Amino acid sequence: MTSDNEKEMFPLVDEEGNITGAATRGECHNGSKLLHPVVHLHVFNSRGELFLQRRPAWKDIQPGKWDTSVGGHIDLGESVEMALVREAREELGITGFTPQLLTHYVFESDREKELVFSHRTTYDGIITPSDELDGGRFWTLEDIRKALGTGIFTPNFENEFKRLGF
Repeated sequence: MTSDNEKEMFPLVDEEGNITGAATRGECHNGSKLLHPVVHLHVFNSRGELFLQRRPAWKDIQPGKWDTSVGGHIDLGESVEMALVREAREELGITGFTPQLLTHYVFESDREKELVFSHRTTYDGIITPSDELDGGRFWTLEDIRKALGTGIFTPNFENEFKRLGF
């Protein structure tokens, strides 16, 4: 589960994903801009609709906003693929999917700097959002495009949606 444990250890990486060290979650999120890796999974159904999760109101970052289907930190000692499988299972109850790597890029906010490994998959199975989310639903790409810039999505999702040209 994506915890808010400040002592949880994350790998530090260069812009190609090579591990250069380690730091705690707290150190990575305190404005230090220590580059750490994360995974994103864009879950499409066979109709071409994209599942978005809703961040719960209690989250300290971007509460109540719609966000990438699955997103989470890569833990120290974990590969990109391991983190992707773990986060998809924890957040949406999804298993047995085939991810396709789309790109990796650096995303920087005022609090942190992440190396994002972005993937997509097509999945028509049952999706069961966990308690760490405020639910979620499938959106048509047209509905997402119409809502860009209205403040209902996280800036990171909007940036990535445009970057990937969905």
